[in-house]
Amino acid sequence: MPGFPRKAVVLLSGGLDSTTTLAIAQSDGFDVHAMTFRYGQRHAVEVEAARRVAAHFGVSHHMVVDIDLRVFAGSALTGDADVPKNRRIEEMSRGIPATYVPARNTIFLSFALAWAEALTCVDIFIGVNALDYSGYPDCRLEYIEAFQRLANLATKASVEGGRHVVIHAPLITLRKADIIRRGLELGVDYSLTSSCYDPGPRGEPCGLCDSCLLREKGFAEAGIEDPIRYAGKAAGGARVPCKMGVIRKGEPDSQSRQPERMFSE
Repeated sequence: MPGFPRKAVVLLSGGLDSTTTLAIAQSDGFDVHAMTFRYGQRHAVEVEAARRVAAHFGVSHHMVVDIDLRVFAGSALTGDADVPKNRRIEEMSRGIPATYVPARNTIFLSFALAWAEALTCVDIFIGVNALDYSGYPDCRLEYIEAFQRLANLATKASVEGGRHVVIHAPLITLRKADIIRRGLELGVDYSLTSSCYDPGPRGEPCGLCDSCLLREKGFAEAGIEDPIRYAGKAAGGARVPCKMGVIRKGEPDSQSRQPERMFSE
């Protein structure tokens, strides 16, 4: 309706990337409807982080969906297998790790698409990243483009109503340091977020899994102290293994911020 902001569905895990994505959607003028999944993940503390983030940004609606992906097995995030720890940064883009959850982003985006159609909106935001990431196939540019094509073939709103679904992936070409800088520009409080794949009993991040290491690397490259405390480490005090050795807080980042990617056919 004229004079009202456009609605958007934002996939919100409670982690650094999805929180920054929500902030971007809101700064772009969208009326945010956030969707979070409790899918049997061992790091269910992220659901509470998502609640904190949604409340902080005052989203119009925050839906927490219960689905049990443990029935499919095959992932260290939903089963008993060990979460990989202490991997070097270059290892993370070499093969698909044990933390991959079968078809997770396809499932999440399908739920988001259904809700978007029910809300009569066409904009969906997802915080995938194809640079500082663990090698998941459903975080790549070609996957997002393919899902958008599917969305525009699979919904009544597109086929009969002529509404064109757009999958926004504003972080897909950004380094973690640039994601953090962008979030801070938009007022993100990263102390509200949770990134760890294998948190302790009180929700404290392990500091050793891929997600923790990539987060630490991003804050170090951005020259900014991470506001969360890792198990056995003071806030902002971690040293991060990477391809070129050890990155320390305050070292420059080689990548400049790039524009948002969204995919229109």
